[in-house]
Amino acid sequence: MKSDLSVNVVLIDDHPAVRTGIKRALEVSGLNCCGEAANRAEAFAQIAHKSPDAVILDLNLPDGSGLDVVHWIRKHSEEMAIVILTMSEDESQLIAAMRAGASSFVKKSAPVSEVIAALKSSLELPKNFSAPGLPAALKNSQVAQLLTQRELTVLQALIQPGTNKELAKGLFISEATFKTHLAAIYRKLEVKSRFGAVTKARSLNLF
Repeated sequence: MKSDLSVNVVLIDDHPAVRTGIKRALEVSGLNCCGEAANRAEAFAQIAHKSPDAVILDLNLPDGSGLDVVHWIRKHSEEMAIVILTMSEDESQLIAAMRAGASSFVKKSAPVSEVIAALKSSLELPKNFSAPGLPAALKNSQVAQLLTQRELTVLQALIQPGTNKELAKGLFISEATFKTHLAAIYRKLEVKSRFGAVTKARSLNLF
């Protein structure tokens, strides 16, 4: 990694106050903000023109997803550090950022010192993804992928009132088949009740 004073960073966020706060933190840390962008189009232009060592990138931009910027960067550079910022609590976005090639993932609610720490770590290991809550998110993502399409349909049905027999009838399957799917859902989601299954499904953003 370069010395801090020679590290150039492009800030990409549509909120000027957010950019100002992070820019100030960068300067205090001896890092250089070499460019700013408020949307995806400006981000492409700034990155192409400045060739920074790192970007700090809002996931939700006015003209598209920040993930598009991540994909574009990774087509041109494996070494650029990419720190994702987000307001979202959606674990699926964390997984998507990791798969796109981001270096780290930080909530906007976190202290700005955490953003700077994530940036420095990402500069050292740009291809080694890190994020608070990553182990749990990976586990939940794997659990969600284990459910079959029919099990997801049965899971969705659990939101509705009614007995197992009534819900099965609505899905045009037998009560026995419904219970078989239900048992598999409970096992895979590690729950013991319909309420537990619905609560866990919502936490996994399955509906």
